[in-house]
Amino acid sequence: MNLGGELQNANPVVVQSSVERRRFFSPGSAAGTSDPYLSAAAGSEELDAEPFDALEVYDLIRDINDPEHPLTLEQLSVAQLDLVRVDDERNEVMVHFTPTIPHCSMATLIGLCIRVKLLRSLPRRFKVTVLITPGTHASEEAVNKQLNDKERIAAATENKNLLQVINKCLSGQEAF
Repeated sequence: MNLGGELQNANPVVVQSSVERRRFFSPGSAAGTSDPYLSAAAGSEELDAEPFDALEVYDLIRDINDPEHPLTLEQLSVAQLDLVRVDDERNEVMVHFTPTIPHCSMATLIGLCIRVKLLRSLPRRFKVTVLITPGTHASEEAVNKQLNDKERIAAATENKNLLQVINKCLSGQEAF
């Protein structure tokens, strides 16, 4: 889903996943849906109390499409399991992501996609924080501030064109 112009990183490094996927529920189980995250996010009290760990959160974000390349965040090592922290007792999720280049203009969009995916998928009890991995982006502080400002996130998700781009990245299908 190249948003126009030349690619900033024409030859990104692509990696194979070494992290096994976890199967949570069988289709149509406990919550009556094949997507356990949608059920949990819908507010089912039974599922809200279910514990979450870093692998479950990573499974949610690993297949987000990169906005510039026909690859996932996992394939580009933008999302990595060791950069996901879950404090289930304090209801906090923190995800760091690593842009492929230090001046990546898509960093805010990538972070926004991660945040939206988690807000849509996790039980509402979780406070979600999305940050750029320290030292990996030239505008790290400014991007982090944008990604964790509730008003800016709300405004971004109300923008029809931006929401369409986010939904393409989250679709799990090639967005190009």
